Amino acid sequence: MARMLAFIIMLIPALMAGAGIKFMRDTLFGKLISPFPWIWLQFVVGVIFFVIGLGFFAGFLLHRDRKKGKVAPKFQKGSK
Repeated sequence: MARMLAFIIMLIPALMAGAGIKFMRDTLFGKLISPFPWIWLQFVVGVIFFVIGLGFFAGFLLHRDRKKGKVAPKFQKGSK
């Protein structure tokens, strides 16, 4: 059950990043999606969704690898 919950938690940012890519792609092809009144706003929201989704996933991987001791010394917590 815990693995299923972890999978669902990781699925949400992945879908968010995918939606961000779709919004940016639609902007480049000039297709405006209904909740956005301007095409530039659609692109900005796409970039924000992509960065948040990818950042969450990358942070999760870094946290997991730090716990297992599989990161370079410069990425260890507390190193300067």
